[in-house]
Amino acid sequence: MITQRKQSKIHVLAECAILVALGTVLSLLKLVDLPYGGSVTVASMLPLLIISYRHGMVWGLGCGLVYGAIQQLLGLNTLNYFSTFGSILAVILLDYVVAFAVVGLGGMFRKAVRNESVALAGGALVTGLLRYLCHVISGATVWAGISIPTKAAIGYSLIYNATYMIPETLVLMLVAFYLGQCVDLTQPIPRRIVRTGSAIGSVLRLGALGVLFAGLIFDIAKVFSVLQDPESGEFNITGLTEAGSKFYITLIVVSAVCIVFSLVVTILSRKIECTEKTDA
Repeated sequence: MITQRKQSKIHVLAECAILVALGTVLSLLKLVDLPYGGSVTVASMLPLLIISYRHGMVWGLGCGLVYGAIQQLLGLNTLNYFSTFGSILAVILLDYVVAFAVVGLGGMFRKAVRNESVALAGGALVTGLLRYLCHVISGATVWAGISIPTKAAIGYSLIYNATYMIPETLVLMLVAFYLGQCVDLTQPIPRRIVRTGSAIGSVLRLGALGVLFAGLIFDIAKVFSVLQDPESGEFNITGLTEAGSKFYITLIVVSAVCIVFSLVVTILSRKIECTEKTDA
């Protein structure tokens, strides 16, 4: 006969398995994919963040290790650049195992911060920084001389890994914050948060912020994608001058549309809130 405690663990295991699988699928949906590794995904680290927040950092770290192992299997081709056992082991640990295991620490603010949205966004920020640090160390040591020049390897590694980790972390923070506004993850079965009164103004402002973030992410990824020579791996500022007019027109148009849209939506949200207060 299965005891209630064992049944509870089975439920947690099943939930974690589903979330790890979801994270793996999201990791394949890449908004930007850089030539020497690293990509901006559709908040692929969010499921690990949810596991850590709901079930604790032990479960989070364990699922992070599993997720990292899966990512390594999906990225086996990266090991072709290395010939020694030490370099292969370093890449596996720094770019996959440890880098994704630290995401399991994302629930660290659950008890310290009462606001779920802030706790999730804060966890996303910290884990994003920790993962970034892992990739920087890997780039400055193992990848030096391959995709990153040996000279000034730390500087190049800081820049290269920032090109995808900054937008990746911003996407994660935004989605995590929004999720905290909509779903109560502290319940045994997550429940939708029902708010009294009209929430149109809040939703519109959140949407405006999301559009601004999306524009920022697009600009960062677009600019840094032309700063690295795909053959030598070296960063070259002349890539901006060789990009052509189409490149800059795209940047200007996307940025302008995002800014104008966000301003219009923000003004509209304030008018709606003022109207609701007047009617009340």
